Amino acid sequence: MYNQKSVVAIVDDDQRLLDSLEDLLESAGHVVRAFSSARKLLESNAAHEIDCLITDIGMPGMDGLELQRLMKDKHPDLPVILITGRHELAEQMQPKHGWFFRKPFDGQALLAAIGDALTGKGTPK
Repeated sequence: MYNQKSVVAIVDDDQRLLDSLEDLLESAGHVVRAFSSARKLLESNAAHEIDCLITDIGMPGMDGLELQRLMKDKHPDLPVILITGRHELAEQMQPKHGWFFRKPFDGQALLAAIGDALTGKGTPK
């Protein structure tokens, strides 16, 4: 089983969703670092301590795909879960990213994906 005290970073420019995901993950026993932009995560010390990253794709400034690339350059084994509200983008991205959720999504499914990501089960190719 994965470490219940894993540090999960969430990046989303929608404050309501950010707060909701923070509550969900904390209630599941994770330590959460929440950021309203990719830049804020990169400028923080948290970028070096996270075990899993959840990021929205469509954000102003740096998008989630660029954030994923930058984080993977420094931390190649970091699991990244992508989320988006853009349905046309979701259909294009799904085959390329195993951990991918289209808004709105089921919180329990997200928690299961985080568990899989942290244990290496179902690792996307």
